[in-house]
Amino acid sequence: MMIIKRISKIVPTCLLCCAAVAALLSCENDDTDFSAYINGQGTATASADTIRIAYSGSTATVTGDSRSVVTVSGADVTVNDPTAASTLVIVLSGSTSDGSLLVYRSLKYEIVLDGVSIANADGPAINNQCGKALHVTSAEGTTNTLTDGNAYTDAGISQKGTLFSEGQIYFEGAGTLNVNGNCKNGIASDDYIVFRSGTVNVSVAETGTNGVKVNDGFTIEGGTLNIDVKAAGARGIKNDARTTIAGGTTTITTSGDSKIDTADGITDTTSCACIKGDSLFVMTAGTLTMTSTGDGGKGVNCSGNIEISGGAMTVTTTGGNSLSKPKALKSDTGIVISGGALKATVSKSWACDNGTDSDDPADRITVQGTPTVKTLTKRVVVIEY
Repeated sequence: MMIIKRISKIVPTCLLCCAAVAALLSCENDDTDFSAYINGQGTATASADTIRIAYSGSTATVTGDSRSVVTVSGADVTVNDPTAASTLVIVLSGSTSDGSLLVYRSLKYEIVLDGVSIANADGPAINNQCGKALHVTSAEGTTNTLTDGNAYTDAGISQKGTLFSEGQIYFEGAGTLNVNGNCKNGIASDDYIVFRSGTVNVSVAETGTNGVKVNDGFTIEGGTLNIDVKAAGARGIKNDARTTIAGGTTTITTSGDSKIDTADGITDTTSCACIKGDSLFVMTAGTLTMTSTGDGGKGVNCSGNIEISGGAMTVTTTGGNSLSKPKALKSDTGIVISGGALKATVSKSWACDNGTDSDDPADRITVQGTPTVKTLTKRVVVIEY
C-alpha cells in the first residue's frame, strides 16, 4: 500500500483504482468498462507498479522503478516491460523541449499526465508499442502539452503521430491535454479510440496530416474535444471503421484546400473533411460543431450511412468548388435523421449528398418521424425534433 499512498499525493485515488484493476482482468477484454473504478467504486490492490517520470529540460528523473524496466537517454525515456504481470501506472510531470516516452508492454496500463509538457524534435512525444489498452488520464486541474517534430527519424517502429498507440486509447480524467502535430497525425491508434472525459485540444499545422487517425473505430462518450487542422486534404478525424458520437462537446475545424497527388500519370484529389469515415456514422447525443473553410471541404464524409437520432449537429462549409465539391454531409449509402437537431449550411454545391442525382433536396436526405422544424433546400438543411 506504500505505492498507493505516495501516488495519492499526485492523482486522485480513484484514478489508481482504474489502473490497479486493469491488470487483474484478462488481456482479451481490453474494451472493459472502467467507469466504476474511475468513479471510485473499485478497490485498489498492492500489486500496482507506479513509475514516476519528471522531465526537466534535457534530462528526466525516474522514481519507483522497482523492477528496473526504465532506461533514460537525456530526456528520452523508454519503458521496456513486455513480460510484466502487474498493473502499471506511469505518471508524467515536468517539461522538456527535446524528450519523449516510448513504452513496450504486453498488458494494458495507464499514463497519468500530471502537468507535463513533452516536445520531441524528431518523433512522437509519446509512442505506445503495446497492442493492449492505454488509458490516458489528465489529472484534475492540470494542463498538459504534447508536441512532435517537423520530421521523424526512422526508429524501425511505427510512428504515426504526436501521441501514437498500437492498441486502443481511452482518454479520461478532469484535466486538459493539448496535442500539437507538426509532421503527421496529432493522435493516432492502430486500434480504436474512446473519449470519455476531460478536455483534449488537437492542433495540426499545415505540415501535418490529420487531427485524429484511427483504424478500428472512434467513439465520443463525454468530455470536450477540439480539433483544428490546417493541412491540405487533411481530416479532423480519419476513421477506417465506425464513428459514434454518444455525448460530449466536439468542435472540429479544417482550413486546408483539396490536395492533388499524381502518380504514374493518375491524378487523385483529396478534399478536407471534419470527419472522414469508411463505415457507419452514428450520432445519438452530445454536441458536434464542424466548420470547413477550404476548397471542397466537407463536414462528414462517410462511405456508410450517416444516422442522427439525438444530439445537436451544426455543419458549415464555406469553401469553393474548383477542385472538389464542398458538402455538409456526404454519404455513399444514405443520410437518415430521426431525432436531435441538424443545421447544415454550404456556400457551394449541396448541403446533403446521399449519392442520388436528384435535384429535389428531399430526395437527398431521409427524415423520419415528425420534426418541429424542417427546412430542406439545396444549400441549407435545418431539422429539429
